[in-house]
Amino acid sequence: MVRSGPLPYPAGWMHAFVMQYQVLPPFIFGFLLTVFPRWMGLPELSRWHYVPVGLGLLGGQLLCLAGLAGSPSLVQAGAMLSLMGWLAAWAFLVRLIWQEGAKTWHAISCAAALLMGAVGLVLFNVYLHGGDARLLFASIKFGSFGLLLPIYVTVAHRMFPFFAGNVVIGYRVWRPLTWLGVFWVLAIAHLGLELAHGYAWLWLADVPLLGIGVLWAWKTWPRGPAPALLRVLFLGYAWLPVAFALFVIQSLWYAIGGDFILGRAPAHALFIGFFGSLLVAMVTRVTQGHSGRPLELGTVAGIAFVAVQGVAVIRIAAELLPDGPLWQAAAGIGWIAAFLPWVFRSAWIYLTPRADGRAG
Repeated sequence: MVRSGPLPYPAGWMHAFVMQYQVLPPFIFGFLLTVFPRWMGLPELSRWHYVPVGLGLLGGQLLCLAGLAGSPSLVQAGAMLSLMGWLAAWAFLVRLIWQEGAKTWHAISCAAALLMGAVGLVLFNVYLHGGDARLLFASIKFGSFGLLLPIYVTVAHRMFPFFAGNVVIGYRVWRPLTWLGVFWVLAIAHLGLELAHGYAWLWLADVPLLGIGVLWAWKTWPRGPAPALLRVLFLGYAWLPVAFALFVIQSLWYAIGGDFILGRAPAHALFIGFFGSLLVAMVTRVTQGHSGRPLELGTVAGIAFVAVQGVAVIRIAAELLPDGPLWQAAAGIGWIAAFLPWVFRSAWIYLTPRADGRAG
Protein backbone atom coordinates (compact mmCIF):
# COMPACT_ATOMS: atom_id res chain seq x y z
CA MET A 1 0.00 0.00 0.00
CA VAL A 2 1.36 3.42 -0.97
CA ARG A 3 1.26 5.91 1.88
CA SER A 4 0.77 9.61 1.22
CA GLY A 5 1.36 12.70 3.28
CA PRO A 6 3.96 15.44 3.77
CA LEU A 7 7.31 14.38 2.36
CA PRO A 8 10.32 14.38 4.69
CA TYR A 9 12.60 15.57 1.87
CA PRO A 10 13.63 19.24 1.36
CA ALA A 11 11.78 20.54 -1.71
CA GLY A 12 14.71 22.55 -3.06
CA TRP A 13 17.08 19.61 -2.85
CA MET A 14 14.55 17.30 -4.51
CA HIS A 15 14.26 19.84 -7.33
CA ALA A 16 18.04 19.69 -7.74
CA PHE A 17 18.03 15.89 -7.74
CA VAL A 18 15.25 15.51 -10.31
CA MET A 19 16.75 18.06 -12.70
CA GLN A 20 20.30 16.69 -12.47
CA TYR A 21 19.65 12.96 -12.41
CA GLN A 22 16.34 12.50 -14.20
CA VAL A 23 15.61 15.41 -16.56
CA LEU A 24 18.99 16.00 -18.25
CA PRO A 25 20.52 12.45 -18.25
CA PRO A 26 18.06 10.92 -20.77
CA PHE A 27 19.32 13.43 -23.34
CA ILE A 28 22.91 12.70 -22.33
CA PHE A 29 22.59 8.92 -22.52
CA GLY A 30 20.68 9.08 -25.81
CA PHE A 31 23.50 11.13 -27.31
CA LEU A 32 26.36 9.06 -25.89
CA LEU A 33 24.84 5.69 -26.81
CA THR A 34 24.67 7.00 -30.37
CA VAL A 35 28.07 8.70 -30.69
CA PHE A 36 30.32 6.33 -28.72
CA PRO A 37 30.36 3.75 -31.55
CA ARG A 38 31.02 6.53 -34.07
CA TRP A 39 33.87 7.98 -32.03
CA MET A 40 35.45 4.52 -31.86
CA GLY A 41 34.61 3.16 -35.31
CA LEU A 42 32.48 0.34 -33.85
CA PRO A 43 29.08 -1.03 -34.97
CA GLU A 44 26.08 0.94 -33.78
CA LEU A 45 24.18 -0.29 -30.73
CA SER A 46 20.80 -1.90 -31.30
CA ARG A 47 17.48 -0.55 -30.08
CA TRP A 48 17.56 -3.21 -27.34
CA HIS A 49 20.48 -1.38 -25.76
CA TYR A 50 18.33 1.75 -25.52
CA VAL A 51 15.18 0.07 -24.14
CA PRO A 52 16.38 -0.78 -20.60
CA VAL A 53 18.03 2.61 -20.29
CA GLY A 54 14.92 4.45 -21.42
CA LEU A 55 12.62 2.40 -19.19
CA GLY A 56 14.86 2.94 -16.19
CA LEU A 57 15.37 6.67 -16.60
CA LEU A 58 11.87 7.58 -17.79
CA GLY A 59 10.14 5.17 -15.42
CA GLY A 60 12.26 6.39 -12.53
CA GLN A 61 11.45 10.01 -13.28
CA LEU A 62 7.71 9.36 -13.51
CA LEU A 63 7.69 7.43 -10.24
CA CYS A 64 9.67 10.14 -8.44
CA LEU A 65 7.45 12.93 -9.75
CA ALA A 66 4.34 11.00 -8.72
CA GLY A 67 5.91 10.31 -5.34
CA LEU A 68 6.63 13.97 -4.75
CA ALA A 69 2.89 14.46 -4.46
CA GLY A 70 3.16 12.71 -1.09
CA SER A 71 4.44 9.13 -1.38
CA PRO A 72 7.99 8.41 -0.12
CA SER A 73 7.73 4.80 -1.31
CA LEU A 74 7.21 5.93 -4.93
CA VAL A 75 10.18 8.28 -4.66
CA GLN A 76 12.29 5.38 -3.38
CA ALA A 77 11.12 3.10 -6.19
CA GLY A 78 11.80 5.81 -8.78
CA ALA A 79 15.30 6.47 -7.49
CA MET A 80 16.15 2.77 -7.57
CA LEU A 81 14.74 2.35 -11.09
CA SER A 82 16.81 5.35 -12.24
CA LEU A 83 19.93 3.75 -10.80
CA MET A 84 19.23 0.47 -12.60
CA GLY A 85 18.77 2.20 -15.96
CA TRP A 86 21.87 4.29 -15.29
CA LEU A 87 24.08 1.28 -14.56
CA ALA A 88 22.78 -0.54 -17.66
CA ALA A 89 23.73 2.42 -19.86
CA TRP A 90 27.10 2.80 -18.18
CA ALA A 91 27.85 -0.89 -18.70
CA PHE A 92 27.01 -0.65 -22.42
CA LEU A 93 29.28 2.37 -22.85
CA VAL A 94 32.18 0.93 -20.87
CA ARG A 95 31.96 -2.27 -22.91
CA LEU A 96 32.51 -0.18 -26.05
CA ILE A 97 35.55 1.48 -24.46
CA TRP A 98 36.90 -1.98 -23.57
CA GLN A 99 36.32 -3.27 -27.12
CA GLU A 100 38.21 -0.33 -28.58
CA GLY A 101 41.12 -0.68 -26.18
CA ALA A 102 40.47 2.57 -24.30
CA LYS A 103 41.96 4.80 -27.00
CA THR A 104 39.30 7.52 -27.13
CA TRP A 105 39.92 9.89 -24.25
CA HIS A 106 36.70 11.84 -24.67
CA ALA A 107 34.77 8.59 -24.23
CA ILE A 108 36.78 7.76 -21.10
CA SER A 109 36.10 11.25 -19.75
CA CYS A 110 32.35 10.84 -20.30
CA ALA A 111 32.36 7.39 -18.71
CA ALA A 112 34.20 8.75 -15.68
CA ALA A 113 31.59 11.50 -15.29
CA LEU A 114 28.77 8.96 -15.58
CA LEU A 115 30.44 6.87 -12.87
CA MET A 116 30.48 9.95 -10.65
CA GLY A 117 26.79 10.29 -11.38
CA ALA A 118 26.22 6.67 -10.37
CA VAL A 119 27.95 7.41 -7.07
CA GLY A 120 25.62 10.36 -6.58
CA LEU A 121 22.59 8.17 -7.32
CA VAL A 122 23.74 5.55 -4.81
CA LEU A 123 24.18 8.26 -2.16
CA PHE A 124 20.66 9.51 -2.88
CA ASN A 125 19.18 6.02 -2.60
CA VAL A 126 20.93 5.46 0.73
CA TYR A 127 19.60 8.79 1.97
CA LEU A 128 16.04 7.83 1.03
CA HIS A 129 16.29 4.71 3.18
CA GLY A 130 17.12 6.51 6.39
CA GLY A 131 20.59 7.87 5.65
CA ASP A 132 22.07 11.13 6.84
CA ALA A 133 20.88 14.29 5.05
CA ARG A 134 24.52 15.00 4.23
CA LEU A 135 24.29 12.14 1.72
CA LEU A 136 21.61 14.07 -0.18
CA PHE A 137 23.80 17.16 -0.13
CA ALA A 138 26.74 15.14 -1.45
CA SER A 139 24.55 13.55 -4.12
CA ILE A 140 23.57 16.98 -5.46
CA LYS A 141 27.19 18.16 -5.57
CA PHE A 142 28.28 14.98 -7.36
CA GLY A 143 25.54 15.63 -9.90
CA SER A 144 26.63 19.22 -10.51
CA PHE A 145 30.42 19.03 -10.55
CA GLY A 146 31.17 15.34 -10.98
CA LEU A 147 28.54 14.47 -13.58
CA LEU A 148 26.97 17.30 -15.57
CA LEU A 149 29.82 19.79 -15.73
CA PRO A 150 32.41 17.24 -16.96
CA ILE A 151 29.94 15.69 -19.44
CA TYR A 152 28.99 19.03 -20.97
CA VAL A 153 32.56 20.27 -21.11
CA THR A 154 33.88 17.02 -22.59
CA VAL A 155 31.25 16.96 -25.35
CA ALA A 156 31.85 20.65 -26.10
CA HIS A 157 35.62 20.07 -26.20
CA ARG A 158 35.26 17.30 -28.76
CA MET A 159 32.27 18.32 -30.84
CA PHE A 160 32.12 22.11 -31.07
CA PRO A 161 35.45 22.59 -32.88
CA PHE A 162 34.52 19.65 -35.11
CA PHE A 163 31.19 21.26 -36.02
CA ALA A 164 32.87 24.62 -36.62
CA GLY A 165 35.59 23.10 -38.78
CA ASN A 166 32.93 21.70 -41.11
CA VAL A 167 31.18 25.01 -41.82
CA VAL A 168 33.54 27.91 -41.10
CA ILE A 169 36.10 28.61 -43.79
CA GLY A 170 39.65 28.71 -42.44
CA TYR A 171 38.63 27.53 -38.97
CA ARG A 172 41.50 26.03 -36.95
CA VAL A 173 40.44 23.22 -34.63
CA TRP A 174 41.81 23.59 -31.08
CA ARG A 175 41.05 20.84 -28.56
CA PRO A 176 44.21 19.74 -26.68
CA LEU A 177 43.68 16.85 -24.29
CA THR A 178 45.94 18.60 -21.78
CA TRP A 179 43.26 21.27 -21.41
CA LEU A 180 40.66 18.60 -20.67
CA GLY A 181 42.94 16.98 -18.09
CA VAL A 182 43.49 20.30 -16.31
CA PHE A 183 39.75 20.91 -16.31
CA TRP A 184 39.13 17.54 -14.62
CA VAL A 185 41.65 18.26 -11.86
CA LEU A 186 40.04 21.64 -11.16
CA ALA A 187 36.49 20.28 -11.30
CA ILE A 188 37.36 17.56 -8.76
CA ALA A 189 39.02 20.21 -6.58
CA HIS A 190 35.84 22.31 -6.68
CA LEU A 191 33.74 19.25 -5.85
CA GLY A 192 35.98 18.36 -2.92
CA LEU A 193 35.79 21.88 -1.50
CA GLU A 194 32.00 21.88 -1.88
CA LEU A 195 31.74 18.57 -0.02
CA ALA A 196 33.99 19.91 2.75
CA HIS A 197 32.01 23.19 2.91
CA GLY A 198 35.22 25.02 2.05
CA TYR A 199 33.34 27.91 0.45
CA ALA A 200 35.96 30.48 1.43
CA TRP A 201 38.51 28.53 -0.62
CA LEU A 202 36.48 27.67 -3.71
CA TRP A 203 38.17 30.52 -5.55
CA LEU A 204 41.38 28.47 -5.56
CA ALA A 205 39.72 26.11 -8.04
CA ASP A 206 37.30 28.57 -9.62
CA VAL A 207 39.80 31.25 -10.67
CA PRO A 208 41.73 28.78 -12.87
CA LEU A 209 38.43 27.24 -14.05
CA LEU A 210 37.39 30.71 -15.13
CA GLY A 211 40.75 31.20 -16.83
CA ILE A 212 40.73 27.97 -18.83
CA GLY A 213 37.08 28.55 -19.73
CA VAL A 214 37.89 31.94 -21.22
CA LEU A 215 40.93 30.47 -22.96
CA TRP A 216 38.86 27.73 -24.62
CA ALA A 217 36.22 30.21 -25.74
CA TRP A 218 38.88 32.53 -27.19
CA LYS A 219 40.71 29.76 -29.03
CA THR A 220 37.64 28.06 -30.48
CA TRP A 221 35.22 30.93 -31.15
CA PRO A 222 34.20 31.02 -34.86
CA ARG A 223 35.49 34.29 -36.28
CA GLY A 224 34.10 33.91 -39.77
CA PRO A 225 30.53 33.71 -41.06
CA ALA A 226 28.74 30.82 -39.35
CA PRO A 227 25.17 29.47 -39.30
CA ALA A 228 22.97 30.23 -36.30
CA LEU A 229 22.93 26.56 -35.30
CA LEU A 230 26.68 26.76 -34.72
CA ARG A 231 26.62 30.19 -33.10
CA VAL A 232 24.19 29.11 -30.37
CA LEU A 233 26.60 26.34 -29.31
CA PHE A 234 29.34 28.84 -28.57
CA LEU A 235 26.94 31.42 -27.13
CA GLY A 236 25.65 28.78 -24.74
CA TYR A 237 29.20 27.84 -23.80
CA ALA A 238 29.87 31.49 -22.92
CA TRP A 239 27.74 30.97 -19.80
CA LEU A 240 30.47 28.73 -18.34
CA PRO A 241 33.01 31.51 -17.65
CA VAL A 242 30.13 33.74 -16.50
CA ALA A 243 29.11 31.10 -13.97
CA PHE A 244 32.63 30.68 -12.63
CA ALA A 245 33.12 34.43 -12.44
CA LEU A 246 30.08 34.48 -10.14
CA PHE A 247 31.45 31.53 -8.15
CA VAL A 248 34.72 33.43 -7.67
CA ILE A 249 32.92 36.57 -6.46
CA GLN A 250 30.79 34.48 -4.11
CA SER A 251 33.78 32.66 -2.64
CA LEU A 252 35.91 35.77 -2.13
CA TRP A 253 33.02 37.66 -0.57
CA TYR A 254 32.35 34.73 1.76
CA ALA A 255 36.03 34.60 2.71
CA ILE A 256 35.98 38.30 3.62
CA GLY A 257 32.56 38.77 5.15
CA GLY A 258 31.07 35.33 5.69
CA ASP A 259 27.99 35.99 3.53
CA PHE A 260 26.63 34.25 0.44
CA ILE A 261 25.97 37.56 -1.26
CA LEU A 262 24.91 35.98 -4.57
CA GLY A 263 22.91 33.11 -3.13
CA ARG A 264 22.17 30.52 -5.81
CA ALA A 265 23.00 32.88 -8.68
CA PRO A 266 26.30 31.17 -9.63
CA ALA A 267 24.65 27.75 -9.63
CA HIS A 268 21.79 28.90 -11.86
CA ALA A 269 24.15 30.63 -14.27
CA LEU A 270 25.65 27.16 -14.64
CA PHE A 271 22.41 25.14 -14.60
CA ILE A 272 20.08 27.32 -16.66
CA GLY A 273 22.59 29.40 -18.63
CA PHE A 274 25.18 26.75 -19.51
CA PHE A 275 23.32 23.45 -19.22
CA GLY A 276 19.96 24.78 -20.43
CA SER A 277 21.31 26.72 -23.41
CA LEU A 278 23.46 23.85 -24.63
CA LEU A 279 20.59 21.41 -24.16
CA VAL A 280 18.55 23.38 -26.69
CA ALA A 281 21.49 23.91 -29.03
CA MET A 282 22.85 20.35 -29.02
CA VAL A 283 19.54 18.52 -29.09
CA THR A 284 18.35 20.72 -31.94
CA ARG A 285 21.45 19.99 -33.97
CA VAL A 286 21.27 16.24 -33.35
CA THR A 287 17.52 16.19 -34.05
CA GLN A 288 17.92 18.04 -37.33
CA GLY A 289 20.80 15.87 -38.48
CA HIS A 290 19.36 12.51 -37.46
CA SER A 291 15.95 13.25 -38.98
CA GLY A 292 17.34 14.08 -42.42
CA ARG A 293 16.61 17.80 -42.09
CA PRO A 294 18.88 20.73 -42.92
CA LEU A 295 21.28 21.73 -40.15
CA GLU A 296 19.38 24.91 -39.36
CA LEU A 297 18.35 26.38 -36.01
CA GLY A 298 14.78 27.16 -37.05
CA THR A 299 12.26 29.52 -35.51
CA VAL A 300 11.00 27.33 -32.66
CA ALA A 301 14.48 26.37 -31.44
CA GLY A 302 15.71 29.94 -31.90
CA ILE A 303 12.92 31.29 -29.73
CA ALA A 304 13.58 28.59 -27.12
CA PHE A 305 17.27 29.47 -27.01
CA VAL A 306 16.63 33.20 -26.63
CA ALA A 307 13.99 32.54 -23.98
CA VAL A 308 16.41 30.40 -21.96
CA GLN A 309 18.84 33.33 -21.90
CA GLY A 310 16.11 35.49 -20.42
CA VAL A 311 15.16 32.83 -17.89
CA ALA A 312 18.79 32.54 -16.78
CA VAL A 313 19.07 36.30 -16.28
CA ILE A 314 15.79 36.42 -14.34
CA ARG A 315 16.78 33.52 -12.08
CA ILE A 316 20.17 35.08 -11.35
CA ALA A 317 18.58 38.47 -10.67
CA ALA A 318 16.04 36.84 -8.35
CA GLU A 319 18.84 36.34 -5.81
CA LEU A 320 19.46 40.09 -5.68
CA LEU A 321 16.08 41.72 -6.26
CA PRO A 322 13.29 42.37 -3.74
CA ASP A 323 10.47 39.79 -3.86
CA GLY A 324 12.91 37.03 -4.79
CA PRO A 325 10.29 34.22 -4.73
CA LEU A 326 8.16 36.16 -7.23
CA TRP A 327 11.08 36.37 -9.66
CA GLN A 328 11.87 32.70 -9.08
CA ALA A 329 8.29 31.85 -10.01
CA ALA A 330 8.63 34.02 -13.12
CA ALA A 331 11.78 32.11 -14.08
CA GLY A 332 9.97 28.81 -13.59
CA ILE A 333 7.08 29.88 -15.81
CA GLY A 334 9.58 31.19 -18.34
CA TRP A 335 11.38 27.84 -18.37
CA ILE A 336 8.15 26.01 -19.22
CA ALA A 337 7.20 28.59 -21.86
CA ALA A 338 10.66 28.35 -23.43
CA PHE A 339 10.77 24.57 -23.65
CA LEU A 340 7.18 23.48 -24.30
CA PRO A 341 6.90 24.43 -28.02
CA TRP A 342 10.42 23.12 -28.62
CA VAL A 343 9.60 19.82 -26.92
CA PHE A 344 6.41 19.41 -28.95
CA ARG A 345 8.23 20.11 -32.21
CA SER A 346 11.02 17.69 -31.33
CA ALA A 347 8.51 14.99 -30.34
CA TRP A 348 6.71 15.45 -33.67
CA ILE A 349 9.99 14.96 -35.53
CA TYR A 350 10.81 11.81 -33.54
CA LEU A 351 7.37 10.31 -34.21
CA THR A 352 7.35 10.93 -37.97
CA PRO A 353 9.50 9.42 -40.76
CA ARG A 354 12.80 11.01 -41.68
CA ALA A 355 12.51 13.97 -44.03
CA ASP A 356 15.02 12.43 -46.47
CA GLY A 357 13.15 9.14 -46.74
CA ARG A 358 15.89 7.06 -45.13
CA ALA A 359 15.23 4.51 -42.41
CA GLY A 360 15.38 5.72 -38.84
